[in-house]
Amino acid sequence: MQPIHTVEDLEDELSRPTPGVHDALRSFDGDVLVLGAGGKMGPTLARMVRRGLDAIGHNARRVIAVSRFSSAAAAAGLQAHGVETVACDLLDRDAVAALPDAANLIFMAGQKFGTSDTPEVTWAMNTLVPAHVADRYRSSRTVVFSTGCVYPLSAVGGHGSHEDDPLGPPGDYANSCVGRERVFEFFAKRHGTPAVMYRLSYAIDLRYGVLCDVATKVARGLPVDVTMPAANVIWQGDANARAIQCLTQTASPPAALNVTGLEPISIRWLAGQFGNRLRRPPVITGTEAASAWLFDARRSYDWFGPPTVGIDEMIDAQAEWVRHDGATLGKPTHFEVRDGQF
Repeated sequence: MQPIHTVEDLEDELSRPTPGVHDALRSFDGDVLVLGAGGKMGPTLARMVRRGLDAIGHNARRVIAVSRFSSAAAAAGLQAHGVETVACDLLDRDAVAALPDAANLIFMAGQKFGTSDTPEVTWAMNTLVPAHVADRYRSSRTVVFSTGCVYPLSAVGGHGSHEDDPLGPPGDYANSCVGRERVFEFFAKRHGTPAVMYRLSYAIDLRYGVLCDVATKVARGLPVDVTMPAANVIWQGDANARAIQCLTQTASPPAALNVTGLEPISIRWLAGQFGNRLRRPPVITGTEAASAWLFDARRSYDWFGPPTVGIDEMIDAQAEWVRHDGATLGKPTHFEVRDGQF
């Protein structure tokens, strides 16, 4: 990882294509459409695709980012890096039908926070939008962003939830994410659409994520709740790379892939690590439960090898970011939530 001092440094690092991305992009043809590209992860993923295509000399292939783009600055930022942008309300079936064709689709749209107040909106975003998109792009290689929250909590000390385990999560949000997967599976089986269900938990981007949440609390002297005793994490740049590489692994019926770090990270240990680096003793609250959302990511390691950024590098970078008052997105992960109510 290169030194990170500014948001520009961070976004450059998160969008840096790996050799595996270059190899993947060489192995298939066609444009790449990123739906829901205006969120926390979409801009750097779209930029990574663009940088990867340019690096291998495939400049003519288009990278198209689709979002509501309520912020003109967000669209302009992508355009400045060679990514085309299209504003679209994905709940509008006719608007989805009018989107550009693309042989390759990365689907990132969805809603999590606010579910407890407007569950009907979350269900519409997480099941109705997939129906529009899966029917429209029935012939495209498709990577569907999902979440590890589709599983129930698993015992601490075990391997965590495996891709073949039954799904059965708590709460409207996680159940609507199961619904998203089921809708894409339905259309994949009906039309033979090659797809991967990309179950991500939790991406680390210094401005948000589990490490940002814990480090910020330690720095401010706020209590760190350890009731959720552990979490798996992965550098967002590695998560971006794996999503792009998943376009080479699509199948019908769709495959599923857990994307995260191999070893769960103790929240109490993590708070202590930030305490040492920030020279602030962490304030701990709660008692570790016997279960957590934990994930068996061995399949992703078999497919793509280990991530390029390890946990110590992430902790060091996060501590430096917090120490120098780096920008945050103001969007806590709420990884502490155990009942699925977001």
